[in-house]
Amino acid sequence: MPPPVLGAVHIHPVKSLAARTADEAVVEPWGLRGDRRWMLIDTANRVVTQRQRPRTALLSAEVLPGGGVVLSAPGSPSLAVDVPDPARRVVAELHRDKVEVAVAAEEAHAWLGARLGAEVRLVHLDAPSHRRPVDPEFGRPGETVSLADGFPLLLTARASLDALNSLVARGDHPEEGPLPMDRFRPNVVVDGTAPWAEDGWRRIAIGEVAFRVVKPCGRCVVTTTDQRTAQRGKEPLRTLARHRRDGRHLLFGQNLVPEGTGTVRVGDPVRVVG
Repeated sequence: MPPPVLGAVHIHPVKSLAARTADEAVVEPWGLRGDRRWMLIDTANRVVTQRQRPRTALLSAEVLPGGGVVLSAPGSPSLAVDVPDPARRVVAELHRDKVEVAVAAEEAHAWLGARLGAEVRLVHLDAPSHRRPVDPEFGRPGETVSLADGFPLLLTARASLDALNSLVARGDHPEEGPLPMDRFRPNVVVDGTAPWAEDGWRRIAIGEVAFRVVKPCGRCVVTTTDQRTAQRGKEPLRTLARHRRDGRHLLFGQNLVPEGTGTVRVGDPVRVVG
């Protein structure tokens, strides 16, 4: 079998909005450059994601030079949003964490609210000093993450998705398969492995950048959301519950912490180095 390679790179400029595919990405200590530096919050300053608002999947954002974004949606005029004034800062609740973020201009909130049917605000994580610590059970002192759920990068493997889809086809809801990889919202997708090979990895290199493989990713209701229609089904959670359960966690993919910086490119070799 040829050695594994990096098959795809995905960046999510605004947390829970549509992913953007890239040929390459710069790895920063807290994740891929431009990935999840923005998010939505509600009137109580709590994060809003596809868990609460599946229609966020239908919206997209493109990163501008300097860190701003262009918001777009089917059938709607796009909106360019500048990086906010740091003085417009609030403390937002991201799951169990508190994080300082800067609030975007009012027109961004209006644009998003009109398309989601909810009162939301767009916020930005700017200064590196405002990054959140990685879970100390898995991270080392000084390791941080931006606005991703818990870890700087998420890795999935194409062969594991194929294996999962084979299980879905034999399950209670075969009509929902095969599921595309975008259900799992990874940053990096590896081609050319055996199914579930990533379960045994502890340290890898993608091109010249090394990563620790710190823990499997526990999956949530977002994986049941069709990223093109925002409709929800039963899969893959039904099948993961039968075949990929660890206690209360349903597992697919692996969380990564970078051990260095650099650029990863589609086609780069993926090597197990520890």
